[in-house]
Amino acid sequence: MKEALRELVLTAIRALQGDGTLPAELDLPNFVIERARSREHGDFATNAAMLLAKPARAKPRELAEKLVAALPANDLVGKVEIAGPGFINFFLAAAAYHAEAGRIFSSGPAYGRNSSGAGHTAGVEFVSANPTGPLHVGHGRAAAIGDCIARLLEATGWNVKREFYYNDAGVQIQNLAISTQARARGVAPGDAGWPEDGYRGDYIADVARSYLAGETVIADGHAVTGARNPDDLEAIRHFAVACLRHEQDLDLQAFGVDFDVYFLESSLYSDGKVDETVRELVAHGHTYEEGGALWLRTTDFGDDKDRVMRKSDGTYTYFLPDVAYHRSKWLRGYERAITELGSDHHGSLARVKAGLQALDCGIPKGWPEYVLHQMVTVMRGGQEVKISKRAGSYVTLRDLIDEAGRDATRYFLIARKSDSQLVFDIDLARSQSNDNPVYYIQYAHARVCRVLEELAERGLPLVDTQAGVAQMARLDTEHEQILLTELSRYPEAVEAAANNLEPHLIAQYLRELAGALHSYYHEHKWIVDDAELRNARITLAVATRQVIRNGLDLLGLSAPEKM
Repeated sequence: MKEALRELVLTAIRALQGDGTLPAELDLPNFVIERARSREHGDFATNAAMLLAKPARAKPRELAEKLVAALPANDLVGKVEIAGPGFINFFLAAAAYHAEAGRIFSSGPAYGRNSSGAGHTAGVEFVSANPTGPLHVGHGRAAAIGDCIARLLEATGWNVKREFYYNDAGVQIQNLAISTQARARGVAPGDAGWPEDGYRGDYIADVARSYLAGETVIADGHAVTGARNPDDLEAIRHFAVACLRHEQDLDLQAFGVDFDVYFLESSLYSDGKVDETVRELVAHGHTYEEGGALWLRTTDFGDDKDRVMRKSDGTYTYFLPDVAYHRSKWLRGYERAITELGSDHHGSLARVKAGLQALDCGIPKGWPEYVLHQMVTVMRGGQEVKISKRAGSYVTLRDLIDEAGRDATRYFLIARKSDSQLVFDIDLARSQSNDNPVYYIQYAHARVCRVLEELAERGLPLVDTQAGVAQMARLDTEHEQILLTELSRYPEAVEAAANNLEPHLIAQYLRELAGALHSYYHEHKWIVDDAELRNARITLAVATRQVIRNGLDLLGLSAPEKM
C-alpha cells in the first residue's frame, strides 16, 4: 500500500512539473509515506509538500493543495485531507484493504516477502561458541536472533550463508584438554592435582569416559576415535573438541538451527591466512615496530589508540585472527557480513573494523555489521536459576528446550530487542494461557483451524476465499477494520525487521495480530446464518491464519492446527 501511494504522489509531482508549479529539473526529496499515528488522521500521511515547498517557492499548505488536486483517479484512496503545516493525510477506500486480503491468498506463503536483496550475498555468523562445553542460554539467544536474521534476509531476497566460527585454538582449548586428561587419570575437581582453571562440569567426566572407552564421535562429517591413552594430551584435545562440537550440533538441531559453513580458527594459521593478513597490512604502510612488537595504526581509522598485532614473543594478539577471518569473508563474496555477538565483545569491534580498513582492499567502512545481545536471566518459581548440574556453572540451552519446548524457547529469546536484557520465565513459557505470548499467537492459528472444522461438522459449505474477498464489503465493524489494517501491515513489518536486523519486530507484530483476531472472535460470531456474511468473516479469519503462519515461519516456530 505504501508503494502504491508513493506512486500516486510521484505522478502528482510529475504533473506539477509539467504545468510549471515545480521545476522541470528537480532533485526529488526523500519524502516518506508513513502510517498515521491515529486513525482519525487517516491511514497514511506524507510530508512531500513540506519538502517540495522550497523549490516550488510556495507555502507548504498551498503546495499540498496542488498536489492533492493533481493526484490521479484511483481506487485506493477514499478521501484526502491536509493537516498542520502541510501534511497530506490519506484515508484509504475499504476496497484497498479487501484487495490486500486478495493478495494474501494469491501469494500464500510468499505474502510479505520481497526481492530487494535479490542477486546479493550476505553472511550471517552467529553462536560461534568455543567447543569447551554445552551451549548456554546466552548461546541460545544468539542462535535464535542469528537464525531469525538469516530468515528475514532470505525473505527479502538475499542469498544467505549461515556461518559458525569455531574457536578451536588457544588457552581455553588447552584448559579443556588438561581438564579431560585429569578426569581420565581419576582426578576430580577439588582433588590435589586438579588444574587451577579446569572445567568442572560433569560433561568433562563424560568426555573422559568416552575417550578411555575408545568411542567414536562425528563432528562436521569427520570421525574421531578415543585413543584410550590418558598421557596423550594431543589425542585428548582432538577427541574432546570433537565431542563438544558434536554435542553443540545436537543442541542446535534440537533448536531448529543449522549452518552452511563451519569455519575453524585453527585453519587461519594452518592455511597461512593470518600471516598473509599481516603481510598485507605491512605492505599498505599501516604498521610499525616498537618495543619488539608489531603495531597497527588503528588510530588512523578512528580507534582511541594503536593496537599490538604481534607481541614481542612472536605470538599474535586475539584481534588479528579476527581481522584475518573477516577478510576471508570479504574474499568469499559476502557483500554484507553480519555478526551476532554477546555485548561483552563490544570493545573489540572498532579495532577489527580498523584492521579491515587498513587492508585497503575495498571493504566498505561500515563492514561488517554487528548485532549485540544482552544477557539472559532465567527464572523459575520467582527465583533466578543459575546452574545446571551437567554444565556445572550455568543454565544450558538444552535445559530450556527440555523445560519449555523449542517454540517457546525460540520465541522468548527473540521477543525483545537484542540490546535489551531479557528475563526468561520458565513457568510462563510452559503455561497454556493468554499471558504466554507464543501460546497466544499459536492458539490464534489453531482457533481458525477449529472454526473450519466446525463448518464441516455442521454440514455447511467450506469457505470460498475468492468469493469471500469480493464479499468483504459486508465487513463494516470496527473489529473487522482493525484486523484488515493489521494484516496490511505485515509486509512493512517484514521489511523493517530485515532492514534493521530486528526480528523482535515480527514477534511483536504477531502478538498484536493475534490479539486483533481473538478480539474479533469474541465480539462477533463467524458462523452465522447469513451465508454471504459468514463466508466473508471466515475468509478474513483464514487470511489472518495465513499471515500468522508466515510470521511464525520467519521466527522458526510451528503453526499448530490443534492446541
